[in-house]
Amino acid sequence: MVYYPIKDVSMTVADTYESMRARLSAIVPDAELRYKAEIADEVLRLKEERNAVILAHNYMEPALFVSVPDYRGDSLDLSRRAATTDRDVIVFCGVRFMAETAKILSPHKTVLLPAEKAGCSLAASITAKDVIDLKKRFPGVPVVSYVNTYADVKAESDICCTSGNAAAVVESLAADTVIFLPDEYLARNTARETGKHVIFPTTLPPEKADTELDYQLIGWPGRCEVHEQFTVEDVENARRQFPDVIVLAHPECPPDVIDVVDFSGGTNAMINYVRDHPAGRYLLLTECSMGDNIASENPDKEMVRICSIRCPHMNEITLEDTRDALRYNRYVIEVPEDIRSRAYRAVKRMIEINASG
Repeated sequence: MVYYPIKDVSMTVADTYESMRARLSAIVPDAELRYKAEIADEVLRLKEERNAVILAHNYMEPALFVSVPDYRGDSLDLSRRAATTDRDVIVFCGVRFMAETAKILSPHKTVLLPAEKAGCSLAASITAKDVIDLKKRFPGVPVVSYVNTYADVKAESDICCTSGNAAAVVESLAADTVIFLPDEYLARNTARETGKHVIFPTTLPPEKADTELDYQLIGWPGRCEVHEQFTVEDVENARRQFPDVIVLAHPECPPDVIDVVDFSGGTNAMINYVRDHPAGRYLLLTECSMGDNIASENPDKEMVRICSIRCPHMNEITLEDTRDALRYNRYVIEVPEDIRSRAYRAVKRMIEINASG
């Protein structure tokens, strides 16, 4: 999905405020909107001065999401934009592994992450050494790494995937066995979708020989600290209170949750579902800011707020931080070339798979 910033060269702060208010008046208090509009106006000015492009993930706070990005979307969308931009500077409003991916694809660009850390529990769950050890244990087995990993893990992988194209990537390898890292629940859900039996070797008894195991997908016990919190009880409670609610869940949610929802898909797929579906009420089992962002684009539809959970890492990125990233040229993302070049092959294959599909 492509969106364009609300400002042109003739717009004033008042114009910026009115544009933001038109989308967010039911979501963000007016006093906050007036304050944020001043910052957004400065961000848009700095962006032009620095010849920068701003990419924003679907989980960004609403005031940032509707005001300053040139492109908004999921990690695959934004990876593509990073690879094709002709701007000198890329400001990535997301978490660190996303900014690293932009640098992997655009090594000669300056890539800025507005927050110094902006980590990810899932990316932190696995290291390059873990991948190397798995490849030694299962020689010749291709490695699929979720894009929610750091550059050194991508460098040890054959191909990357997103939550939206995980099954297509696994099937594209035409391999009897695949190592799929690091999200446990995405692995379990992808195994079911592709008809494979999944194992998690780190949780197996040490006396169990690999040759005795029945597996086609080799997983890793990493989890997203947001999506692992959603439960079947959340869905049941929502349907008890709102019988007409349509429940959507991210594939990083537990499999028993996926079993009882109406739709499961990545962030763009959920956005498209709400936009295109005629129902009037939805519950999103994902990062809660995305519900606000969808509501701003679909004012005639209600987002139920029974189980809203904010990602603490995405929450580190604000309009103020985005302004300061451009103002002070911080925080610059670097990826060593020996890692970048190997990670590039895995990310490029992911993009090509999706483009051909």
